[in-house]
Formats: sequence, C-alpha cells, structure tokens
Amino acid sequence: MTLLEIMRSASVIPVIAIDDPEHAVPLAKALVAGGIRVLEVTLRTKHGLDAIRAMSQVEGAIVGVGTLTQAEEFALSRDAGAVFGVSPGLTPMLIEAAKKSGLPLLPGVMTPSEVMAAREAGFRQLKLFPAVPAGGVGMLNAIGGPLPDVTFCPTGGISIETAPTFLACKNVACVGGSWLTPKDLIAAGDWAGITALAKAAAALRAA
Repeated sequence: MTLLEIMRSASVIPVIAIDDPEHAVPLAKALVAGGIRVLEVTLRTKHGLDAIRAMSQVEGAIVGVGTLTQAEEFALSRDAGAVFGVSPGLTPMLIEAAKKSGLPLLPGVMTPSEVMAAREAGFRQLKLFPAVPAGGVGMLNAIGGPLPDVTFCPTGGISIETAPTFLACKNVACVGGSWLTPKDLIAAGDWAGITALAKAAAALRAA
C-alpha cells in the first residue's frame, strides 16, 4: 500500500505509546476488532520497537512508527515491521534517512512555508502538527487553496468530538489521536473498552 492508501483506509490513526510490552498485542487486537487497522506506535518509550515487532504480527494490523527524530531509527523500525513512518517535523537528515530506508514518511509541518518546503522535497502527504495550535480547520482550509495537491493527517489536540470537522476538510485523509488508547484503560487491560472507542472512531468515516 502507498502512504496515501494507508491514510485513506483510516478515519483515525491512534498515536500509541507502549509502557508495558505485554500490552502491545492485546491492544492491537482490540483496535483492529473495532475497525481501526492503521496503528502508529511511537518511539517515545523504550518499548517502541518491541511493540512494533509484536503488533505487526497481529492479523489485519497496518503498523507504522511514530516520533522518528533520528536517522538510525528508520532502518530499525522498518526491520521491526513498520510499513510507514511519522515524524514531528522534517529536516534534511530525515529526508535522507527516509530515502535510504525506503520507509514511506509522513512528516510533520506547521506553517505554509514548511508545507511548501516538504512539497519541494517530494512529500505530498503531510501531518499538520500540532494541529490545533497550528490553526486547525481554518489553517487546513487556507492551505488547500494555494496547495491543493497536498493531503494531511492533522494530529495534536483532536478529540472524537472535533474529529468530524477535520475529516470534512477536502485535503484531510485521516486524523491522528491519542484518545483511542487512554493509559487508564490500557493499564487496566480493558480491551473491550478500547474496542468500543475504536468502533466509535471508525464510524466517523461513515458519518
């Protein structure tokens, strides 16, 4: 699947930070059972790569890696099973690392100049981050005028209540959110609760 196809197959991409590697597989299964197949596992914890390795074995899961900030993380994540990458920003080092690894990258941008710079570097799918502080729906609609060939996954400050307004933007394929994986439900092993949140998020696409 191309990066755009991955984005369009997800209404919401959960932003996942794994504190206990034992939670990785049941969490992935719970999300997939609720209709959320595209999973972004961040490298914000020391268990990120192990979680990617485990979750990528879950049937139906499309696992990517988030919080890519160092060049060496690209190949490590790809070898662990990640099929796409997400970064909070974009630098020449990250551009080169993405090319070398072959890992499709969804880079973060916040301003029109950053969007244009990413576009010049060959990126047409971008993450507006942090979405709400960056201007939210108003910013996305404004950017869509002069740069209609760029597709976004806004992330940062979005909730299930506000997600529909973002998904209604013509240049938005999906949104990123951490509300699908609340730490209290994960710690309690409430996988049914996670599945319920996933079902509600998956239904946003049809709303």
